Amino acid sequence: MNLSFSAWRRHLAWTLPTLALLAGCNGSDTETPQSHAIATYVSAPWEALPQVADNDLLAGFGSWRSACTRLKADTIWGPTCAAAATVPQTPAAIRGFLEEHLQVFGLRSANGSSNGLITGYYEPVYPGSLTATKTANVPVYGVPDDMIIVALDSLYPELKGKRLRGRLEGRVLKPYDDAASIETKGVKAPVIAWLTDPMDLQFLQIQGSGRIQLADGRQLRIGYADQNGHPYRPIGRWLVDQGELKKEEVTMGAIAAWAKAHPARIPELLGSNPSYVFFNRNPDSNEGPRGSLNVPLTSGYSVAVDRKVIPLGSLLWLSTTRPDGSSLVRPVAAQDTGGAITGEVRADLFWGTGDAAGQLAGDMKQQGQIWMLWPKGAALPAVPEVADSK
Repeated sequence: MNLSFSAWRRHLAWTLPTLALLAGCNGSDTETPQSHAIATYVSAPWEALPQVADNDLLAGFGSWRSACTRLKADTIWGPTCAAAATVPQTPAAIRGFLEEHLQVFGLRSANGSSNGLITGYYEPVYPGSLTATKTANVPVYGVPDDMIIVALDSLYPELKGKRLRGRLEGRVLKPYDDAASIETKGVKAPVIAWLTDPMDLQFLQIQGSGRIQLADGRQLRIGYADQNGHPYRPIGRWLVDQGELKKEEVTMGAIAAWAKAHPARIPELLGSNPSYVFFNRNPDSNEGPRGSLNVPLTSGYSVAVDRKVIPLGSLLWLSTTRPDGSSLVRPVAAQDTGGAITGEVRADLFWGTGDAAGQLAGDMKQQGQIWMLWPKGAALPAVPEVADSK
């Protein structure tokens, strides 16, 4: 989502200091820490799932089945996807298929709770230009030429997908520039477009993808390419810490309004989040933006998840509420990740493109429950453990 789409959803990088945590301790007196799994899967009958409307069942199943193009070779989902290809698009046929091939598991947090945070994200549209102008003077950077990426899983398989980002200075790999440095000094990277407002760029980075409205009527679609390796810190949290907003007041609209009222403090606000996202151009298409699974997201039926708990490609059953309090129950497909999307019972719902979707996404901070529909007979995901605090 997003962070994310990629909200940016999308890919929380490890920082260079992580290397220190990879070295073992040699002392024989070291106490072995106790640990616990960060989530639990609880088997449940199909009758435990809240009822969904037929149109939601059709749309949610269609969203999940669209991801099967990426799951054909997957040992867990491949056979189920092959069987799904011939299922008639009727509610009865879909329900029969699901009950025949999948089993239900409720997600529980480490403390046993079935409730978690459900947020939203979207694909924004912002005015901009392909060249710098007096009004469009905020660069949207591609991946820097001098950023070095180190994959850790070649030496540490348990760190699959984890990467370090840095820059070589002589023979030393040092952390790459943080956001404040990039925004003030620039970076050795291609500029793929220019925006008119630094807050638009920040929100674009949080969402992970978007469209830039050009003066000639065309729209340029861009998406997450990489990130500078620094941790994502929500700018809304900074406003709360500064006493500028109350926690319950933090929405994208409230943040934008604060920035408009305090233009001189925008650099300070943006500098509170050291993470910086780099983009690339995506093909123009009427489909949704592509998430971490590299399939188009479906408005209202694709979610970003914590892949440590929910594998990408999974079919989920979501029960939550809309920002207005009305019920929202439907199957959704786990097709994206996000830097801010971490935890057990946690999902970020993709609402679509444009201002209306942005309003829903910005106001979405609901409680909800998630059930994972998992292929029958397949081993459940290996959930990592975390050390218990003393």
